[in-house]
Amino acid sequence: MSGLTVSGNPYTVKKKHSSAAMNGPYTCLWYNNEAQQAAEFYCSLFEHSEHLGGNGFMALFRLNGQQYMAMNGGPTYHLNPAVSLVVECANQQEIDHYWATLSEGGNPGRCGWLTDKFGLSWQIIPSVLGRLMTNPKTAPRTQKALMRMTKIEIDDLYKD
Repeated sequence: MSGLTVSGNPYTVKKKHSSAAMNGPYTCLWYNNEAQQAAEFYCSLFEHSEHLGGNGFMALFRLNGQQYMAMNGGPTYHLNPAVSLVVECANQQEIDHYWATLSEGGNPGRCGWLTDKFGLSWQIIPSVLGRLMTNPKTAPRTQKALMRMTKIEIDDLYKD
C-alpha cells in the first residue's frame, strides 16, 4: 500500500503522507479490452475533463474533476447497473444531448437510466429531480410520471 507504513503492532497503520496530499478514493471501471476507448469517449463528452494517460492495460481520466481508472481486466467481470454514473442536467437540452450521445450503440433503460456502448450504466437526470422526489406533495406525481419514461422529459414530471 503506497504511502503507508506499519508500526510494530500489525494492526496499527501510520500514514507517511497527510491526507491533503493524497487523492481520495476513486472508481475503477473494469472493461474487457476497451479501457482506452472508453476513457477517450467519456472525456470527449464532458467539459473540464481530461485524459491523464494510460497504456494497454489501464487509462486514468477525469470527468469534471472526478478521477476514474479504466482497466482492461479481461472477460472475468462485467459492468452492470448495480453501479452507475449520474449526470445531473440543468435543462432538457442537456438531458437530450447526454441521452443521445451515451445511448448511441448502447441500450436505453427506464427512468433516465441507460447503458452505453461500453456497458457502463448512466442515469441522466434533471437537477430538479431530487427536490421533486423528496417533497411529499410532488413525490407521488413525480414518481408516477418517472415510471412511464425512458429518457426523462422535465415538463412531464410536472403533469398530473
